[in-house]
Amino acid sequence: MTKYPSVELSGAHVAITGAGQGIGRATARAMAARGARVAIGDLDVEAAKRTAAEIGGSAHHLDVADPVSFAAFVAEAEQANGPLAVLVNNAGIMPNGAFLDLPAEINRTTMEVNVFGVLHGMRLALPGMLERGRGHIVNVASLAGKFPVKGLAVYNASKFAVVGLTAATRLEYAPHGVSVSAVLPSAVDTALASGLDMRPIPKVKPERIADAIVQTVRTRAAEVAVPGYVGVFATIAAVTPEPALNLIRRLVRDDRALRPDTPERAGYRARLEEQQ
Repeated sequence: MTKYPSVELSGAHVAITGAGQGIGRATARAMAARGARVAIGDLDVEAAKRTAAEIGGSAHHLDVADPVSFAAFVAEAEQANGPLAVLVNNAGIMPNGAFLDLPAEINRTTMEVNVFGVLHGMRLALPGMLERGRGHIVNVASLAGKFPVKGLAVYNASKFAVVGLTAATRLEYAPHGVSVSAVLPSAVDTALASGLDMRPIPKVKPERIADAIVQTVRTRAAEVAVPGYVGVFATIAAVTPEPALNLIRRLVRDDRALRPDTPERAGYRARLEEQQ
């Protein structure tokens, strides 16, 4: 196992994307509770300011899909908090519906936010970390990066990409003292999964994901599923014969994401379309 230089959170600069709400906000709280200097980046700058005021961090406008915006975020965050020790690539979107029903614009935005948003962050954070010989990057992926779900095809594609990106860059930069970890939540009780019934996949609170993210700073684990057992299920599913797996899928009604007719889900979709 690779021995990475330690990163002490007390006094360390931690930058978090999509930290105005949900998992990002919970992670900001958890990092600040351990003494970190936290930079809050979010497309909704007012939400970022609220989180920053709550924890004593710095708030910044950030559009992760725009490399210029991301570069400005990192520069401002380092000016406010010092050299970047930990980057948490958390920002993401999850549109759902039948593959042929989703607009091309939504599909493109999904990839730009969920994949290129992570790429932009890593390309900006890594040079300084490599120069200093230490650092840690956490990419918040999803169980959907291991296990396909009807109605989430493009989201699945984006998260499979993040899982692969994380694994490959981890190998590349481990010899240089910089670790890259993937955190794979199941469904999370945030706006991202609002109105979706993903049973039997459990919905967990964002604080559980935040705790897992914080723990990777110590463990430098390659992948962490939350809850842990869902990662085991995904591994078993990958080697289960397709007929048997399809039977299980039918029994648990795995097509719920194709029928998102709840008011909460409609509201989430409407907000995504407004952002276009």
